[in-house]
Amino acid sequence: MSRELVVLTDAVLITCVVQRGVADAVVDAALDAGVQGATVFYARGTGVRQRALGVLGVTVGAEKEVILFIVPSEQAELIFERAYLAGKLDTPGMGLITMSAVEKMATYVPHEIAERFSSK
Repeated sequence: MSRELVVLTDAVLITCVVQRGVADAVVDAALDAGVQGATVFYARGTGVRQRALGVLGVTVGAEKEVILFIVPSEQAELIFERAYLAGKLDTPGMGLITMSAVEKMATYVPHEIAERFSSK
């Protein structure tokens, strides 16, 4: 069996940091928008914003969920918007979302699909 490296270059990494318990809603919204999969892990965050909001009587938890999506660049804007809305990131203290270009990535791609793209 020969091994082949298929490199993809037209991709975007979307990183979303949300309050604990919100990741499922964000992932579901992204899946509905066409994401093929997501990576979710737990983190702990802190900062000036937590102190300031705490003084105002708004509790901001330190426990966070981080969601990573790697998506084709043509889907990135739609998925970014859906994740933002599902995570309620327009609410103070709920989290943040970023989008970064991926220079190069590799993963398993079925041979028949790789052939279709390499012939273009």
